[in-house]
Amino acid sequence: MIDYRLPQIKKPQLGMQKIKFLKPGKNKVFPILILTIFVSSVFGFLAGAISGGYFYLEVKDYLNKLKPEPVGQEVYLPQTLQEQSVIKVVKEVSPAVVSIIVTKDLPVLEEYYYSPFEEFFNDPFFEFKVPRYREKGVEKKEVGGGTGFIISEDGMVLTNKHVVLDQDADYTVLTLDGESFSAGVLAKDPVQDIAILKIKQEGNFKSFPQVKLGNSDKIQIGQTVIAIGYVLGRYQNTISVGVVSGLGRTITASGGGFYETIEDVIQTDTAINKGNSGGPLLNLKGEVIGINTAIDIEGQNIGFAIPINKAKRDIEQVKNLGKIVYPFLGVRYILINEDVQKDNNLQVDSGALIVGDKGEPAIFPGSAAEKAGLKERDIILEFNEEEITIDNSLAKIIIKYNPGDEVSLKILRGKEEEIINVVLGEMSE
Repeated sequence: MIDYRLPQIKKPQLGMQKIKFLKPGKNKVFPILILTIFVSSVFGFLAGAISGGYFYLEVKDYLNKLKPEPVGQEVYLPQTLQEQSVIKVVKEVSPAVVSIIVTKDLPVLEEYYYSPFEEFFNDPFFEFKVPRYREKGVEKKEVGGGTGFIISEDGMVLTNKHVVLDQDADYTVLTLDGESFSAGVLAKDPVQDIAILKIKQEGNFKSFPQVKLGNSDKIQIGQTVIAIGYVLGRYQNTISVGVVSGLGRTITASGGGFYETIEDVIQTDTAINKGNSGGPLLNLKGEVIGINTAIDIEGQNIGFAIPINKAKRDIEQVKNLGKIVYPFLGVRYILINEDVQKDNNLQVDSGALIVGDKGEPAIFPGSAAEKAGLKERDIILEFNEEEITIDNSLAKIIIKYNPGDEVSLKILRGKEEEIINVVLGEMSE
C-alpha cells in the first residue's frame, strides 16, 4: 500500500538543506478523498469513450447500409416504387438497346457557273452566268436511322422492317458503350413491320447483353410501359414512360415508300418520336412486350407497338430456317361490319369480302386462292370451321397454319354457301 505524505519545508539552517515528509496525522482524510474522485473520473471518462466509440461505429455501419447506390457523384433515393422500378429497368435493359445507322454511297456534286450566251455573244454586257452541278465522285452519307434491341448473345438484333428497307444501304449498330459494328439483314417479315439483323464480328467473339422477352398476351390497358429509342437520330437511348392506352388496334402505316396495314397492335401514350422505330416497349419487370413502330401524326401521344409474341415466331424461323415464311392464301379483302354490309348490299354482317384495292387485283395470280377457284366478291365466312369476324380476322386465323396445310373455306357466293378446299401457299420476303 502506498503511503502518501504532505511535504513541509523548514527554515534554512547552516550546512546542507534537508527536506522531510511528515508522518500522516489528523489531516489524512482530505487528500485520499481528492485522489479517489480523480481516479474515478479518469476511469469513467475512459469507459464512456470506449463504449461511445463502439456504438458510434455500429450506428454508422447500419446507416450506411440504408443508403441507396450512388448515381454518378450524387445519391438519389426514388420517391415511389414505380419510379424505383423504372430506374432499375432502364439500368438493366439499356446496354442491350442499340442505335441503327443507315449509310449509303451518294454522288458528290460540284457547283460551277455557266453562261448560256457565251456561244452567241462575246460582249461583256451579255455575260450572265447560272449555276450548274457536276458529279465529283461518291461519298458515304447517313441517310436514316432507327433503334433495335439485341435478342441473342451472338448479336441478333430485332427492329422494324421500315428501318432497313433499302437493300443498297449499309447498316451499322452502335451500342451504349460507344462501340460500332457492321450489321447485315438476316430476314424481313413479309406481313409484319419486323426485321432481324445480325451483328458482324471479326476476330475474337464477343458475347452481347440481351433483352428478356415477355408475354404480350398478358398486357392490360392502363399498365405502365417504358420506351427506349434513338430519338431524332441524335439522342441515343432516350427514355419515355406512359401507359398502355388500347389493345387490338388496326393501323395503316406509311412513309418513305413503305405502306403496310398492321393488325392487333398495342396503343400507348408513351412518347414515340422519330428514331424510336424498332425500339423496345417494356413492362416494369424489364421484359420486352412490344416493338415501337408508328405514331398517329394527327394526334398527340398516340403511338403503336407490335406485340412481341408476333416476333417470337419470326425469331424461331430465322434460327431454324434462315428466313421468315407465312402461309399464303392470296386474296385482298375487307372485313364486313354493319356499315360494309349496308354500303355493299350484303346478306351477312360478318366475314371477309374479297375485293381489289387501288387497281390491284382481288385474287393474286398463281396463288392458292386462284388455284382453288375463289373469285372477287366471294365472302369467306369460315376458315377451317373458325368464324371470321371483326375481332377474329382472316389474318389472325391464317397465321396459325403453315405453308402446305390443306384447309377448308366456307364461302358465300351470291346467295349460295359452298365449301372449298385450299392448299396454302408460301409467302416470304
